[in-house]
Amino acid sequence: MILSETQVRYVADLANLRLTEDEVRRMAADLGEVLTHMEKLNELDTSAVEPMAQVLYQAEETATWREDRERPGLGSEVATANAPLAGAGFFKVPKVIER
Repeated sequence: MILSETQVRYVADLANLRLTEDEVRRMAADLGEVLTHMEKLNELDTSAVEPMAQVLYQAEETATWREDRERPGLGSEVATANAPLAGAGFFKVPKVIER
């Protein structure tokens, strides 16, 4: 599958990446190879393959889960006691992503 440079730039913009022209061309080729491989995998007939694990299926009777109970923790006051900046029980951090 061939990706256009416009599509690569669009995906890079969604990921907040700045790519050079050389990187855009390389990514178009690399992503195209990945998508071509995925197309080949989609051609495989898996209708006779039994699913190995699926979270949407009911668990068997033998499945064991740990008991769901409250556990002791630090508490927000102790956890944020040494934080350079905290407020309302949370860590405050500088904004690192800007558009």
